[in-house]
Amino acid sequence: MSAVATYEAVKVYLEANWTDTPLVFENDKSQLPAQAAAFVYVEVFGNSFSQESIGDPGHNVWRERGQIMLHVMTKRASGSREARVIADSLAALFREIGPEGFDITEMSLGAGEPGEGDGNYWRYSLVIPFERDDIPA
Repeated sequence: MSAVATYEAVKVYLEANWTDTPLVFENDKSQLPAQAAAFVYVEVFGNSFSQESIGDPGHNVWRERGQIMLHVMTKRASGSREARVIADSLAALFREIGPEGFDITEMSLGAGEPGEGDGNYWRYSLVIPFERDDIPA
């Protein structure tokens, strides 16, 4: 299983390729600026693992299915355009390329829920379902 490897691959990919806003990863210590400013909150979920090959124990291929959730946080009551522009740029970053070994065939802007305000921020989410194979060496 590769939940840690999956999280690390997403983190390395974003840190190497995203410079438009700060990135905040789940449960990491972060300091929000005194004035609300756009940032992206990153969550990576592995929803399930399934065995994709049959062979000797310890040498089978396991497929992880999960979601990369990129929550674009912008100043509350400032409209949604800035968040949509950032989310579109993030989607382009994962379109047809993405982290090595990830199979990404769809994305959802808004994820079926409206943007939501909390404190000084408004959230607009990009959800990226993925599949990733853990192939033993």
